[in-house]
Amino acid sequence: MQPEQAPDNGAENLPFLEERRALRRRLLALRAGLPDRANADARIGAALAPLLERLGARRVGFYWPIQGEFDARAVIAQWLDGMPGRQAALPVVSRPGTPLDFHAWTPETTMRAGHYDIPVPDGTEAVLPDALLIPCVGFSRDKFRLGYGGGFYDRTLAARADTPVAIGIGFAACEIPLQAQPHDLPMDWIVTEGGAF
Repeated sequence: MQPEQAPDNGAENLPFLEERRALRRRLLALRAGLPDRANADARIGAALAPLLERLGARRVGFYWPIQGEFDARAVIAQWLDGMPGRQAALPVVSRPGTPLDFHAWTPETTMRAGHYDIPVPDGTEAVLPDALLIPCVGFSRDKFRLGYGGGFYDRTLAARADTPVAIGIGFAACEIPLQAQPHDLPMDWIVTEGGAF
């Protein structure tokens, strides 16, 4: 999702929040300047497609790409065509501070501008994904992710009793050591151009 400042939980957290903001800026600049992006994107797609098949998901939530994120639309479109009854969905922010809603998407879906001007499906039904593709600004070897700071995916995962499979999508150069916070939830999988782990 579009960057949103994490809530200030007191002056004692200010140095940590500033450090995280600086880390996000550095990683976003790194991602924007990655060489041979077409090859890296193709390799992410090549790792993601068989993972989705192996997991047997029937309803996959993914994201509209912003700020140099991997664009999963072609992989998801191919996955939809692979078997009848599959559904894909994109996130919709109903209001800040709440879990994401997901609405059905196909390559033919009419889109409209949502919060932060990110395209969202226009008038399609709600879908409850059993797997989520989650963009990573950065990620750690133990599968914690650094997002944009809005907490949308953390809230979404925490709100679900039947937790969907969480698949973080990022670039190998953005793997970093991360100190997990109490609200952070690890991904089940991370997919980069180096493969899925």
